Amino acid sequence: MLLFTPGPTPVPESVRLAMAEPTLHHRTPEFEAILKETRALLFELMATDEVVMLASTGTGAMEAAVTNLCHDTLLNVNAGKFGERFGKIAKAHGLGNIEIKHEWDTPATVAEVVEAVKANADIDAIAIQISESAGGLRHPVEEIAKAVKEIRPEVMVIADGITAVGVERIDVTHIDALIAGSQKALMLPPGLAIVGLSHAAVEKIGEGKGYYLNLASEIKKQRQNTTAYTAATTLIIGLGKILKEIKEGDGLGKLYCDTARRAKATRFALEALGLHSYPKVPARSMTTIDDENAKEIRDLLKTDFGVNVAGGQDHLKGKIFRINQMGLIEPYEMVWVVNAVELALAKLGRRPYDGTASRVFNEEYFKSILKSESK
Repeated sequence: MLLFTPGPTPVPESVRLAMAEPTLHHRTPEFEAILKETRALLFELMATDEVVMLASTGTGAMEAAVTNLCHDTLLNVNAGKFGERFGKIAKAHGLGNIEIKHEWDTPATVAEVVEAVKANADIDAIAIQISESAGGLRHPVEEIAKAVKEIRPEVMVIADGITAVGVERIDVTHIDALIAGSQKALMLPPGLAIVGLSHAAVEKIGEGKGYYLNLASEIKKQRQNTTAYTAATTLIIGLGKILKEIKEGDGLGKLYCDTARRAKATRFALEALGLHSYPKVPARSMTTIDDENAKEIRDLLKTDFGVNVAGGQDHLKGKIFRINQMGLIEPYEMVWVVNAVELALAKLGRRPYDGTASRVFNEEYFKSILKSESK
């Protein structure tokens, strides 16, 4: 079975083998050396002034960012389950909350965020997804962050990059907290979250808030190559392994280019079949199709063609399917996925099978490679 859900993603064999080594105690010089090396690689990935690792899912990092960086009122953009989650976190901690809400295919605009910030002096933090995976949507986070900082530089900008870090190069110039999760483009099992922080964020954190998710405690300890509490040793070993492989291979730039090329070719291939791309601004992390037969297509992909893709949630349940583009994916695997979608449509009597999806994918993907190599 090919796993093409947008998290968890497949874990490379080399990483699985590294994590299968005998367990290390987290309070030893051996593990401290691993943590130090992994942390250095994370600085290259996140491009932020500080990084911390948390033994939690991405939601734990979202909560840590909100509780440590928002002291009054959080403005969150809700265009999906995860944007909605930021608002729920704020309310759970007794913080003020203002929400900008959109349908799950519609990105936020710079103008509406700036207007909200100008109209509400109590807002001291903004939370938004870079890639909202509920619908495969890309928000213009960098532009929003820049505009907000121009009018109120003290407002903290929290960017959920859980399905964006490792997918594309993110401009963190005006971002104060960038969140990542292990089970997405980092190609690890779930359970490890990362928060990249700006100098301004570290300053605002001060002594930190809370207990386990107190970022001040983790910053202090991780600068000493240890953790405040029990480290997710196996996942950190795996993280160091995959980041080292990417660096020693063709680097992050190649990974980003391959992901963008694959996502574009997949979208073109499926649209050539008459399918419709759901988000108005698609994220590179996944290809999202809305279709009246979304559930039937998903079921056929799994039962007949050995491809597991994700569906939708809430009001989009049974109405969309989402195909992962994160991580190290071989072109021949992606060709089989789009080919399987075409075969599923033929089984449903939607269109005769003629190999269109494979042809369009190959033309778009490999022509762009040849074009880049000829420059």
